Amino acid sequence: MYTIGWFSTGRGQGSLNLLHAIVKAMEDGTVPAKLGFVFCSREEGDAEGSDRYIRQAKEYGLNIVCFSSKRFKPELRKEGKQNPDALHQWRIEYDREIMKRIDGLDARLCVLAGYMLITGPELCTTYDMVNLHPAAPNGPAGTWQEVIWQLIEEQARESGNMMHLVTEELDKGPPITYSLFPIRGSGYDFLWEEMAAKLTAKTLEQISREEGEENSLFKKIREDGALREIPLVVQTVKSFAEGRVKLENRRIIADGKVLSGPYCLTDDIEKVIE
Repeated sequence: MYTIGWFSTGRGQGSLNLLHAIVKAMEDGTVPAKLGFVFCSREEGDAEGSDRYIRQAKEYGLNIVCFSSKRFKPELRKEGKQNPDALHQWRIEYDREIMKRIDGLDARLCVLAGYMLITGPELCTTYDMVNLHPAAPNGPAGTWQEVIWQLIEEQARESGNMMHLVTEELDKGPPITYSLFPIRGSGYDFLWEEMAAKLTAKTLEQISREEGEENSLFKKIREDGALREIPLVVQTVKSFAEGRVKLENRRIIADGKVLSGPYCLTDDIEKVIE
């Protein structure tokens, strides 16, 4: 059976939701795969959120490997706040310890699901690792908040989510799978009109600063994007497990053909959320 490695910091409810979704999808046969291991970058006692995550993983009967980034060479990591070379060295040494702990555990694909650390070059080249980014391929970079404000600034017509290959450069790996959704039309047009009226009196920067995540257009884009995030993770793993998509020498192979771009899962995602 196709085997997945699952990486998380287990910081909050979002990480728990992702873990629950993939476990449920594997148990009910939606995803013909199993979790070979769950790696958590915290240990019991590090934080309340990760303690809940670790307990839940154990209740699911998963093989969870915990190794605290908070407790690993804290002085070197502290030095890294001022010295990029020290931080780079800390990442390499921490990742090497991870690889020692998961050596021999089966994982054809590794999924970062609420993993809050940047991977070093050795870890992300030793394993095929994918991560969620809350934007369409060639869409805005940054956090989901930054992505949405850029979409509004550009008066975009659609947004999306993608799973991209993890590389040493943060969020710069090539997209592997993606889904799109419109941010125009029913449910949106009056919000764009409302925003246009506000922009006659204020700059977008002022609106962003004053209203933040409570802005109506911002909230609508976020709700529709968040609705599709977990389904994209699950459908991506499903696609790999079923053999529809695979990686060979960092190239995407879909249905036996080398793709020049990412694999579209929009139809699959929309069927799920219906």
